[in-house]
Amino acid sequence: MTHSALKVVNLAASYRKNKVLYDVNFDIEAGSLTGVVGPNGAGKSTLIKTVLDLHPALTGEIEFFGLPFKKAKKKIGYVPQRGSVDWDFPTNALDVVTMGLYGNIGWLKRPTREDKEKAYESLDKMGMASYANRQISELSGGQQQRVFLARALVQDAELYFMDEPLAGVDAATEKAIMKILQELKNLGKTVLVVHHDLQTVEDYFDHVLLLNKTVIHYGKTETTFNPTNISETYGGNMLWITSGKENGHVVSSFNK
Repeated sequence: MTHSALKVVNLAASYRKNKVLYDVNFDIEAGSLTGVVGPNGAGKSTLIKTVLDLHPALTGEIEFFGLPFKKAKKKIGYVPQRGSVDWDFPTNALDVVTMGLYGNIGWLKRPTREDKEKAYESLDKMGMASYANRQISELSGGQQQRVFLARALVQDAELYFMDEPLAGVDAATEKAIMKILQELKNLGKTVLVVHHDLQTVEDYFDHVLLLNKTVIHYGKTETTFNPTNISETYGGNMLWITSGKENGHVVSSFNK
């Protein structure tokens, strides 16, 4: 029997008077690695923020492992878009990762040596141990993203939300991030990733959620990520080319 990690029913949200999400319904399988895909302005980031109570919902019910957010938040890890973070804040990489533990140790208590060691181990997993004492403002975009992912890892969550973790990173960082996400899945964790590159969806995710202000389709990538569903999501014609994989396709370009 497959258990639900995240269940969303009739979710709606708006910015000012513009409704950006409506009638959103889906049920994410526990232990899955899901890509959230859709055109610009589809509400992908808003969906993540609303689910995590960072943006108000107009309507809807949300459950994490059958629990409301307040009772489940220690099971949840979140990596926001890199562009939404103040990287000029005067702190080093190790301290940023250690912040991921504050939900357990409390904001008023000082981290212990064991806490610092856990943070250092997470940095090491992301290939950033040698940058532990480096100011985050001095790191490249890809290095900053690795640090933020390490902060999420140190939480040892059951459900991870990642908003465009691969945007603007180099190929080596993208490979390192996807390796970690696959390892999380193999450990039984559930990972939800806002993703923009249609050409890598089939390689990276076992499930895909196609979003354009409402859920167009959700399911296993091998059956859901196809020309008809993609075209429906993006509202235009997709140009597909046959890949080297048997019965596989890669999105080559999109024409409105």
